[in-house]
Amino acid sequence: MRNWLVLAALVSPLVMAEAVIEVESNSFMRLPGNTSVLLLDRLDIADHGTLLIPAGVTELRVAQLRLGRDARLSVAPSERELRLEAATAEIASGAQISARGAQGSSEQPALPGRNLSLRLQVVTVESLLVDARGGNGAPGYAGLAGANGKPGGCTWGEASHGHDGLDGGDGQPGAAGAQVRLEVPQDFPVESLQVRVEGGAGGLPGTPGAGGQGGGSKGCWLYSTAGAGDGKPGQAGRAGEAGPTGALNVVRF
Repeated sequence: MRNWLVLAALVSPLVMAEAVIEVESNSFMRLPGNTSVLLLDRLDIADHGTLLIPAGVTELRVAQLRLGRDARLSVAPSERELRLEAATAEIASGAQISARGAQGSSEQPALPGRNLSLRLQVVTVESLLVDARGGNGAPGYAGLAGANGKPGGCTWGEASHGHDGLDGGDGQPGAAGAQVRLEVPQDFPVESLQVRVEGGAGGLPGTPGAGGQGGGSKGCWLYSTAGAGDGKPGQAGRAGEAGPTGALNVVRF
């Protein structure tokens, strides 16, 4: 991976040097996260290369943008919109701008797709996917199984009933898809573009806990004790709701 010296120089809040960033084939690079605005002379992501744009970057302006075959601009989730401008752009087949929201977990909800504002002044494109779907909701927690009953004693006591299983938790809702604004020339081939702004899927329902086994019968010297019944299984949780769909606004100039 090259141009680490260039990346090391990108430390000011606003970079205006003739900076060049190149991501080699089948490699990964991350832009610095200590700047909110980056001005680049050239950005070149080779075939199957990936460049990560951190959450703190809100504006990226490029004089020459090149995305190779299956190249990927990966945008970290954030509540702040990212604006990407390219004076000239050359985009090969399978290129992708991914701004998907993060999947939810037991500790935090799913994150929405990041809002994007893209302006391509002069562009040659084979195909481009803009993926700004919302993150999927976390699954519901599994219900705990009920405790088993105890067998009766030979001297006294009856076998105890198995305890009921606990209900599974509800799946968490999916997050919203992003708002995407695309500014392109009048002759931009719309058929080469695919934009996904669906909301994230809701989390799966939590599985129910099994009922505990009842205390078993026990054979004794003079008599035998009867067994007790099993506990009831819990109820499955409910699936989470899908997140709302975002929107695409295409502006031609």
